[in-house]
Amino acid sequence: MEDLKGKVAFITGGASGIGLGMGKAFLAEGMKVALADWSDEHITAAKQELAGNNAAFFVKANVADRESLKAAVDEVLEHFGKIHVLCNNAGINGGGKAADPDFEDWDKAMAINLGGVINGTKIVVPIIRAQGEGGHVVNTSSMAGMVPLPNLGAYSTSKYAIRGFSESLRLQLARQGIGVSCLFPGATRTAIVPLPEDNPGSVDEENAPQFLKDLWDAMRGAIDPEDTGRAVVEAIKENRFYILTNREFLDEVKQRHREIEESFPDDEPTPARIQFEANRAEMVRKLMAPGNRPVPDPEQRRK
Repeated sequence: MEDLKGKVAFITGGASGIGLGMGKAFLAEGMKVALADWSDEHITAAKQELAGNNAAFFVKANVADRESLKAAVDEVLEHFGKIHVLCNNAGINGGGKAADPDFEDWDKAMAINLGGVINGTKIVVPIIRAQGEGGHVVNTSSMAGMVPLPNLGAYSTSKYAIRGFSESLRLQLARQGIGVSCLFPGATRTAIVPLPEDNPGSVDEENAPQFLKDLWDAMRGAIDPEDTGRAVVEAIKENRFYILTNREFLDEVKQRHREIEESFPDDEPTPARIQFEANRAEMVRKLMAPGNRPVPDPEQRRK
């Protein structure tokens, strides 16, 4: 989608942080934006920030609840008539460690972080496809979906899964007029990691674990969500899958890729295996290639 003017975006987790940053970037492109969020506090604050902008529309939605999310989508369709860009962005921190006995927090994190992406896709993509006007999906993963984070098993699991889901989705939709991108933010100024100064007296900063202190320091110099929003706009226009915003991870990612390459065995596969995987890899390469322009299928237009 090279021209976003007049198109409609639906953003979950849209009333704060990265979601609101994307919303502002889309509005600057002349888009209409539906900002869906579960927090009344965030919705109220965002309404005040965007007061007077008739291109912004707010709905309340719980992305883990399919009926709630579908009702919000229906409300947006009634208001704007169409949806062209879907941003599955809602997410929460926490959820526990990988080997903790607790299930409740783990299930909640997975239901929102991963389930919300799946629910949004399965509800909204058929609508975009039926319109036959092209479109784009942006799923918010995290650098925790590329490199591991200590003690954040549920969060990392959900974010790695979003990456795999998004790759599969791009392969499926590449020939149907709908692009797919995956956003991997690192330290970004969002409410998901509150700073001690945001709520004085809420934490004992002096006696906090060093990892948490380091995280707070990183967040104090974090990426502006509006810059992230502009990066998303560029990726949509270029139909680029990977959206990376934090260069400080580059060396670690390179090292992990080298470790993967060095772990392959030395024995040679059979010619048939080589041929099969070469064909598969070539198909994937074409469908995943940046700049690959999907062509809307007129037969998919809504009747």
